[in-house]
Amino acid sequence: MFVDVAKINEIAPGGLKAVEVDGKEIVLGNYDGTIYAINRRCGHMNAPLEMGTLEGYIVTCPMHKIQFDITTGEALSVPVPHDFGEDPLPESIMKFMEGIGMLMEHIRTCDIRTCPVKVEGDSIKVDI
Repeated sequence: MFVDVAKINEIAPGGLKAVEVDGKEIVLGNYDGTIYAINRRCGHMNAPLEMGTLEGYIVTCPMHKIQFDITTGEALSVPVPHDFGEDPLPESIMKFMEGIGMLMEHIRTCDIRTCPVKVEGDSIKVDI
């Protein structure tokens, strides 16, 4: 059953918008004039994908830069560590980051769920 979730003018080309429908969190994305709907949470560590970016059909997670295909939900990459620049980090931070790195090696990245979308007039409808 398709449910109204947003208006077409609320999502600019390349834009992302989070909505909640019947307790389910999704993100709408405007890729080349077509609206897609994906699970709001990253398939790696549950980060909110609407805070990331949409470039072409690729959604990039704001936390670890994992990329997903907005049209299929397929995970396209693995986590990328943050660049802290050339300045050395304090030893305590380095040890902490090493520990986080060891944990991250054991966290699987899953594809994310997509939902069917249709646009009727200026209304975006999603089948949850």
